[in-house]
Amino acid sequence: MNERWNLEPLYRSLDDPEFTGDLQKLKVACARFDTFSKALGEMEPLQALRGGIDYMEEITALVNSLAEYASLRQSADTGDAEAASALGQIMAVYSQCAGANARFQEFAAGLPSLEELLGQDEVLSQYRFLFRQIKEGSRYLLGSQGEDILARLSLSGSNAWSDLQNYLTSTVEVDYNGGVTNLSAIRNLAYDPDPAVRKAAYEAELACYPKIRDSVAFALNSIKLETIHVAQLRGYESPLDKALKDARMQRATLDAMFAAIDEYLPKFWEYLRAKAKYLGHENGLPWYDLFAPMGNLSSGYTTENARDYLVNLFGSFDGELRDMVAEAFANAWIDFYPRSGKSGGAFCAGIEKLGESRILTNFDGAFGDIVTLAHELGHAFHNHILNDQRPLNRDYSMPVAETASTFNECVVMNAAIAAAKTKEEKLALIENQLSDATQIICDIYSRYRFETAVFVNRESQFLPAEKLCGMMLEAQKASYGDGLDQSCLHPYMWVCKSHYYGGVSFYNFPYAFGGLFARGLYAQYEKEGAEFLPKYKKLLHETPVRTVEEAAKVADIDLTDKAFWEQGLQILSDEIDQFLALLED
Repeated sequence: MNERWNLEPLYRSLDDPEFTGDLQKLKVACARFDTFSKALGEMEPLQALRGGIDYMEEITALVNSLAEYASLRQSADTGDAEAASALGQIMAVYSQCAGANARFQEFAAGLPSLEELLGQDEVLSQYRFLFRQIKEGSRYLLGSQGEDILARLSLSGSNAWSDLQNYLTSTVEVDYNGGVTNLSAIRNLAYDPDPAVRKAAYEAELACYPKIRDSVAFALNSIKLETIHVAQLRGYESPLDKALKDARMQRATLDAMFAAIDEYLPKFWEYLRAKAKYLGHENGLPWYDLFAPMGNLSSGYTTENARDYLVNLFGSFDGELRDMVAEAFANAWIDFYPRSGKSGGAFCAGIEKLGESRILTNFDGAFGDIVTLAHELGHAFHNHILNDQRPLNRDYSMPVAETASTFNECVVMNAAIAAAKTKEEKLALIENQLSDATQIICDIYSRYRFETAVFVNRESQFLPAEKLCGMMLEAQKASYGDGLDQSCLHPYMWVCKSHYYGGVSFYNFPYAFGGLFARGLYAQYEKEGAEFLPKYKKLLHETPVRTVEEAAKVADIDLTDKAFWEQGLQILSDEIDQFLALLED
């Protein structure tokens, strides 16, 4: 089986005539759209709307293909200077569309008969939600000149700082066991069955960060200050207000979710203390044992094992999902193994031109890596479900982005627990699931608290690395409570987590949302069986063209009701009780 993904169906190289041809098409389309947008007032409204949408569809398709190719190459090798240069060039061309986009949006938002006009054209009628978003978001636009300036400045501002963080964390050398390794490999050792290895890896990881922490601190400070200023210029109440509006999510939903989480945090601390005691710790769990395996679970899985397991499992759940998973393995959609220069973590990127996805993981042979593959394949399935949507109707918001991925995790973990043959195997699987759940509840809460504190403080002061470390420790203490040994935490989580450095603020609470939302959906699946699957797929299909709350109503869920979130948390609480009972036995 392949070890790396195959990008050739998209482009063979950066010199591929198809790549250079598409880049030229993008330049021409952006220039034409700019000219078109300056003449909107002279056109018939219906003609103007349809023409603008045609340009936006063409440009979006080209940018997605070109940027995904360059970005995927750079993720697989952050030292790929040609890919980095190409990506910069693509985004520089695309940034020139900012003014035209702003003019078109202002024009559309100002049409008193917009709704009537949309009903007169088959293509436009499919973009009712998009135009609704345009109308609601028009008050935050800065005009064509302002949008153009911001888009261009971001290339040498936040985008460049983000590239720096990615480069530094993927290339920093970690001294370990008499040799040198990379950050992704050393962090994977947190799952090693040997406690001495876990502790040594944790210490080696922390020891590498002083090499890069000051540079990354400058990146974080610069990105967050830019975010604050842009939010103020646009008229948002705060970066969080902008993040929620971009997520198409009400503050009432966020407040209901965190209110429910606050009530259940002590239950997760109880789980952590029990795990600590099992591992021989008296003062809570030290950070290096957060992912320590428990029970007896087979390891040393190969990618072939992962393929067979997932294809067989999803085959008993849904044929459409099974076929897509099989295709992903057969047609080299996945870049599996960690290596120097490769980005850490895991992600899935949709390639709309191919109707496929590409998945990056850092596979190390643990059962958790199979769960990670299932998670990323869930994103790929969400993309697959949207293949029949129009080009501008495929951008779902962050909270629901984790729905299909976490739902897949539920399928895998529940099946594995039900099939467990021994108490030790069952303990290992339940603990694995609780470990992941603790990440989306406690760890995500700590990241949310940290980012909130950064925004509160950054406007008035520069936050040096030492200050950021202290803020991270305070966020972890508040979120993990006495479940962790508070003398052994991780002050550098702000350095290694790329989510703080991308173009989206508060890339944290959507994971808690997705984890709890998906568990609620899975509970419905368990009640309804196969009859639930069409409803589930319809929900996924509707995510780009509805608000988060509207999409949830497809499954009869009220997200502003705290009781809904409590249901998902109670499922996890019951699993914690089951875990505690196994330990007592």
